[in-house]
Amino acid sequence: MIAHLASLATPLLRLIDPEHAHGIALHALRLGLAGRASSPDDPRLGVRVLGQFFRNPIGLAAGFDKNAVALGPLARLGFGFVEAGTVTPLPQPGNPRPRLFRLTEDSAVINRMGFNNEGLDVYVANLKKFSRGLVPVGANVGINKVGADPERDYPALIAAVAAHADYIVINVSSPNTPGLRDLQGEARLRSILGAVGAAVPVRPPLFVKLAPDLAPETIRTVVETCIASGVQGLIISNTTIARPKTLRSAQAIQAGGLSGAPLFAASTEVLRLAARHAGGKLTLIGVGGVASGAQALAKIKAGASLVQIYSAFAYQGPALVGRIKRELLAALETEGFASVEAAIGADLK
Repeated sequence: MIAHLASLATPLLRLIDPEHAHGIALHALRLGLAGRASSPDDPRLGVRVLGQFFRNPIGLAAGFDKNAVALGPLARLGFGFVEAGTVTPLPQPGNPRPRLFRLTEDSAVINRMGFNNEGLDVYVANLKKFSRGLVPVGANVGINKVGADPERDYPALIAAVAAHADYIVINVSSPNTPGLRDLQGEARLRSILGAVGAAVPVRPPLFVKLAPDLAPETIRTVVETCIASGVQGLIISNTTIARPKTLRSAQAIQAGGLSGAPLFAASTEVLRLAARHAGGKLTLIGVGGVASGAQALAKIKAGASLVQIYSAFAYQGPALVGRIKRELLAALETEGFASVEAAIGADLK
């Protein structure tokens, strides 16, 4: 009931500045005002991957809980996993406000937040408070805007969070930190991953989060580099700097990364291409524009073992989590799949 009431309050939050509304939502979660899932997940939704069990494949993407302050309340909403961050070594305020924009007519969001967070020490302290085992938790790590040394900073970040996360994500694809996306280049990515492997040989599964704007040939080289460097998976994709001609909102002119409904097709195509190149050697998490169970299944059929949501959750509130899971079960039945695991990569076969 409380989760339902929280979703009813979501339209009211859309009447105020989006960043302020986000802060209110996080505060409400910390106070336990968003409720919790009322029933266990159907076994058909379960996914076992990388030696871990996910009770369902629907996770919350990084960016919502940057400082890992509400992991427990978020997990209790019914997510199969939650990802916190992006965290940087030192605290930083991010880019000047306003930096978060709703494109309501397009069911989309543009952000140029710039990795605003309270830094690694606060983040790790908050991770330690999370009850491990509730659901798998991912730690998403990035670099500061000023004074960064990726080959130094990513290994240090990973070493700091390794004991407190079930998987770790290297973010080299946000469009809002100057030069960050250049780290997806083959030579630089290999250098960073080599530094991580040398400094932190024992760690949870490691993922790299990619942009949806990469050329097909670059996707191939990134996949090959990750496989060769001992990475376990990819998250596809981050926000896009593209602006589809279908956008109707006046806010479409804003600089930053576009997420939500307009990202679905492009991110799914990149996912499918990466899955073909990976050939089963990497675990893939699909994210970008998912707002329904049918869309979640499309990501899974394109090669994703797990799926993340963000923009739709911001628009629709906690009730979305249960609805997507119900719709996913219905979609599995309609298409003749006995389980989520049976549908993974079905479009590639």
